[in-house]
Amino acid sequence: MVTRALLEGLLPAHVVVAELFADPPTVELFPQEAELVAKAVDKRRREFATVRLCARTALARLGHAPGPILPTGEGPAWAQRAPRWPDGVVGSMTHCDGYRAAAVAPTSAIASVGVDAEPNAPVPDGVREMVTRPEERVTLDLLAASHPAVAWDRLLFSAKESVFKAWFPLTGRWLDFGDCVITPDPESGTFTGALQVPGPVVDGVRVDVFRGRWRTVEGENGGLVATGVVVGREGGGV
Repeated sequence: MVTRALLEGLLPAHVVVAELFADPPTVELFPQEAELVAKAVDKRRREFATVRLCARTALARLGHAPGPILPTGEGPAWAQRAPRWPDGVVGSMTHCDGYRAAAVAPTSAIASVGVDAEPNAPVPDGVREMVTRPEERVTLDLLAASHPAVAWDRLLFSAKESVFKAWFPLTGRWLDFGDCVITPDPESGTFTGALQVPGPVVDGVRVDVFRGRWRTVEGENGGLVATGVVVGREGGGV
């Protein structure tokens, strides 16, 4: 059983995180939400409901009344599942086996946030080559030798997911795995994501490097790893 926080407390103070390591027996969904997963398998319904419970908990801490959290349904098919947040809020949700979380922040302080959680275990065969660039594979090999307790290929994958989740609300565009070079720092628990394509302009400043933080926790089957990226106002990484 995981007993410590994973994303909670990792991100800057303006970002509110709510997380759960198990699904409650029941979670009340709004009718519009329930309709989206009415035909889904039980596992999908549970993760869908619990991550929305986390989101509503986090939003309540910002003073927002409970409401449905629905996909935007806008843009190309790959973009239509992005969540629509209340006015004045940016946010991100994530779930994996044994973990659900949401992070939200006021747009007055934060331009964008992206979070992701994964099992702290190597990615499946073939995935590493698909999601990494050659220079990243060199970094991964060095980190695996010096800090073997972390599944660095999985952390890199998670970091790219967090970068994309922070990138998309600012650009409305796709970001390929090869469009960002992740460099983790094993000592500080931080990482950089250097964009290989023109970055978004935030408050008049172009952002070409996204900065994030990561953490692992021990648990069953190797534990969990999570990453978070926050883009502050005036184009500053947080």
